[in-house]
Amino acid sequence: METVQTQAEKPSFETVWATLQEVAAMQRKSAEEYEQQKRKNDEEFKQWKKENDRIIQNNARIVGKLGGRFGEMVEYMVVPNLLKKFRELGYVFDKAHQQTTIEDPENNIYTEVDITLENGDKVMIVEVKAKPSTEDVAEHIERMRKVRTHADLHGDRRKFLGAIAGMVFNDNEKRFTMKNGFYVIEPSGETFIITAPEGDCSPKEW
Repeated sequence: METVQTQAEKPSFETVWATLQEVAAMQRKSAEEYEQQKRKNDEEFKQWKKENDRIIQNNARIVGKLGGRFGEMVEYMVVPNLLKKFRELGYVFDKAHQQTTIEDPENNIYTEVDITLENGDKVMIVEVKAKPSTEDVAEHIERMRKVRTHADLHGDRRKFLGAIAGMVFNDNEKRFTMKNGFYVIEPSGETFIITAPEGDCSPKEW
């Protein structure tokens, strides 16, 4: 029996060209799909950014209102009753001041005090924050040092104590405040309470 051998057909120009066109079409399709996905992602990102900006602005308004309401609380509720509240803790202050500024360029001492309570022996320096942080406590420590230095330079030998008033006190921040010897002032019902440092965290005097 005669065996017939056949050779594989060599690709023709037409078949090669058709293959190239098919590959090109696939590449175009992939590119189009990529661009479509990219446009979709870009649009989703824009929507996400728009929503995120809206949330940030809304939170800013809430914080602003919170700060404003806290300012009202300080003005109408805290200050008039601080003298009475501290009297219950054994401090008899006969004077209360708001927004005291110390500017002593000669000694490079600059600071602001939200509320000052004083008598002939002691001075209570109160810092007011909507939501006190550990950084606020650290800043108040530095404020107390400045006030003490300024008092010494002007012959004021009274003892200085500190307190921090906040509308919202987290547990950690509250513990940190008292650990550093400050009184904690916070809302309670329609009034406010003052918590004194206890035990190893006794009220610190500067």
